[in-house]
Amino acid sequence: MSTKKILFIQTAFIGDVILTLPALQKLKEMNSEYLIDVLCIPESSEIFNASPVVNDVIVIDKKGNHKSLRSTLKLVTLIKKTNYIKLYSSHRSFRTAVMVLFLGIKESFGFDNSSLKHVYKTLVRYNLSKHEVERNLDLIGYNYDNQTWRIKPEIRSDGNVVVDKISEFLDDSKIKDGFIAIAPGSVWETKKYPLEYYKQVIKYFTDKNEKIVLIGGSKDKELCASLVQINQRNIHNASGIFSVVESIELLKHAKILISNDSAPTHMGMVSDIRVLTIYCSTVPNFGFYPYNTKSKSISFDDLDCKPCGIHGYEKCPIKTFDCGKKLEPQKIISTIQEMLNDK
Repeated sequence: MSTKKILFIQTAFIGDVILTLPALQKLKEMNSEYLIDVLCIPESSEIFNASPVVNDVIVIDKKGNHKSLRSTLKLVTLIKKTNYIKLYSSHRSFRTAVMVLFLGIKESFGFDNSSLKHVYKTLVRYNLSKHEVERNLDLIGYNYDNQTWRIKPEIRSDGNVVVDKISEFLDDSKIKDGFIAIAPGSVWETKKYPLEYYKQVIKYFTDKNEKIVLIGGSKDKELCASLVQINQRNIHNASGIFSVVESIELLKHAKILISNDSAPTHMGMVSDIRVLTIYCSTVPNFGFYPYNTKSKSISFDDLDCKPCGIHGYEKCPIKTFDCGKKLEPQKIISTIQEMLNDK
C-alpha cells in the first residue's frame, strides 16, 4: 500500500522557519495518515530534520547547485516522482511559484500575495496584522483563537551528544548557575542595536558579577570578540561554536536572552526562556515577535521614519539611525532587571 504524502515548501531563513513549525505540527495532527516532507534551503535543513513531525527534508540550494532555472526544474522532476497529494507553500517567491506550477499537484495552497499566485489551487489571505504563526496556521486551515495560536515550536536535540556538548561548555565556563545570553548580530545593519550601547548593558551586568554568554553564527565571531574585552572573566563567546539545535539547548540554561529582531529571538522562544527583543528599524507589528508569556519586546517608536522596511537595510536610509540611538541603554537595563525579577 502506498503512503500518502504532503509537501510543504519553506525556503526562507532560520527565524521564519522556526515560526513555520507550529503549522507543521498542527498539519500532522490534522492529517495523521500522511507523511510530511519539507523543501527548504541548506541553512534551515537542520531545523526541519529536528522536527518530530517532518518525515523527509529536501534541500534546494538556491545559491549553489540549484541557482539556475534549469537545475531547479531538474529538482522538480525528481520531486514529482514522489506523487505528493497536497502541497502547502508559506514561501511566496517567483521561483517557488514556478516550482509549484511544474509540480502540478492537484491540491496546492498558497498565500494571496505570492508571486504568480494563480498557480495555487487554493489561495489564503496573508493578513499583515497577524503574527507569522497565525498566518501559517491560516495557510493549513487550522482554527484558533487569541490564545490557542501560541503553539510552542517542537525541536528534538540529538540525544546525549548535544546535551553532553552543552554540559561540557557550561562546566568549562563555570556558568552552571545560569547566565545572561546576548545575541548582538543580524544580517541587516539597521536591525543591530548599537555596539556601544550593548557594551554599556554588558558592563552594567558584569560589574554585578553576572555571567554573559554571547551567541551567534560564525559571521558574528568578530563582533562578539570585541565585546568579550569588556570583562574577560565574566563574558564567554559562544558565537560560531554551536549549531542552531545546540544553541537552543544552550539557551535552556540561560536566565534571559537579549536579542535584536533576528533568528536568536525565536531560538530563545523554542527554549521557552525570557527573551527581550530589541527593535531598531523594524517593529513587532510585522508579526515576528516571540510570543511565549515570559518574553517582551522594546522599541523606540516616536519616529516618522519607522519602520523603514520589513527586513532592514545595510545603512539607515536617512543616515540618522535614531531608531537605535534613541533607545538608550538604561531603558534596556531597566527592562532586563524587571524581567529577571518577575518570577
